[in-house]
Amino acid sequence: MGTTQLESVPEPKYWHLRTVLSEALDSEFAVGQVLPNERDLAARFGVARATLRQALEQLELEGRLQRRRGVGTTVAPPRVGVAVGSAELGWPGAPGDAWQAEESDRATAPAAVAELLGIAKDEPVHIVRRTRVTGGQPVAADLVHIPASSVPDLTAIDAPAGPARARAVLRELRRMEFEGQDRSVELGSARADDARALDRLPGAPVLVVTTRYFGAGGTAAVSLATYRADTCRLTFGADGVEIHHTPERQAS
Repeated sequence: MGTTQLESVPEPKYWHLRTVLSEALDSEFAVGQVLPNERDLAARFGVARATLRQALEQLELEGRLQRRRGVGTTVAPPRVGVAVGSAELGWPGAPGDAWQAEESDRATAPAAVAELLGIAKDEPVHIVRRTRVTGGQPVAADLVHIPASSVPDLTAIDAPAGPARARAVLRELRRMEFEGQDRSVELGSARADDARALDRLPGAPVLVVTTRYFGAGGTAAVSLATYRADTCRLTFGADGVEIHHTPERQAS
């Protein structure tokens, strides 16, 4: 077979630099070590700073590097193992749930979430904010959107705000009969509120897991869980979605 047009395209400079940098990370730098500034790195490898930034962004996306506020670009630790499967097959807040409820308020859901819930775009819902910490570091932030019809007795609860209110909303949700769920995963960029919760910079790569919980013949709640893409690796199995520890890194 002849060479295709794509096969004849030379490797982009930033991609070649990404490979060289990856090898340097393995041989010259330790986990948590701060990289030299962009000017010094660009001079060392003889590339333009724009090319260097592309390579660094690619390595950040792959979880090799992470940008830290007030510190700079550091070598990322191995990915953290976090189970996202059997313990979460029931309602949010069920026994064994690894998430920590933090706050709940009423607000209008994003249009896409309202469509998944089957409600009007201007209909307010209960939004429960949750976080997940593994190994002492935040790995995910979650927003659970719950329409009023899923928690009809919530008005009788004396829990005005904070974690107590969030837990109360989830307790009421669990009164419904759980009928199942479905999930989807996509790559995204951290919004400002997610970035604060995850100790990342806005725009950092994240994995967004959208889960629909079914009850009473319809969609009872929708969860938007944002995972640090530099920390988590998702695999799929019979029990749902799991994130496994990556003990070793290999240079490409």
